[in-house]
Amino acid sequence: MSMTRILKHLLYGRLHVLRCFPAPSMAAIQAAIAQSEASHMGELRFVVEAALDWPDLLRGITPRERAIEVFSQLRIWDTEHNSGVLVYLLLAERRVEIVADRGIHARVGEPGWQAICREMEQAFRAGNFGPGAVAGVARIGALLAQHFPAQGANRNELSDTPVIL
Repeated sequence: MSMTRILKHLLYGRLHVLRCFPAPSMAAIQAAIAQSEASHMGELRFVVEAALDWPDLLRGITPRERAIEVFSQLRIWDTEHNSGVLVYLLLAERRVEIVADRGIHARVGEPGWQAICREMEQAFRAGNFGPGAVAGVARIGALLAQHFPAQGANRNELSDTPVIL
């Protein structure tokens, strides 16, 4: 394990998340999710975690592995159409992971998700946290509308409110 990684995780806390994502940014992300979900059958969740806990860090947990854990903990997989999508940001590493339920992932595929992750990471490295997240949600929404368009009544199964861990 690299000392740089340990230091980054030691230095990042909830205060960093609140600085990068103040209330207006979180409200904009929530609105973008709600607007996006009106056009498709997917359910999006946006989660920001400042840093990994010591046990996870010492075990060498990757951002991807943590995103999969969060996907499960928040029960994003538990949607009627297997249409949950998690956007997970590990702020200490500026890493974005998208985990999609099997119903959506089969249609979009890993390259589509990875392109969005890299675009969001680029925006975050430039300090554009709120706009980068909103743009990422919009890109995900466009993919979902293409592959999983809304049909009839489209009930909101998961909260649109971003989560800070």
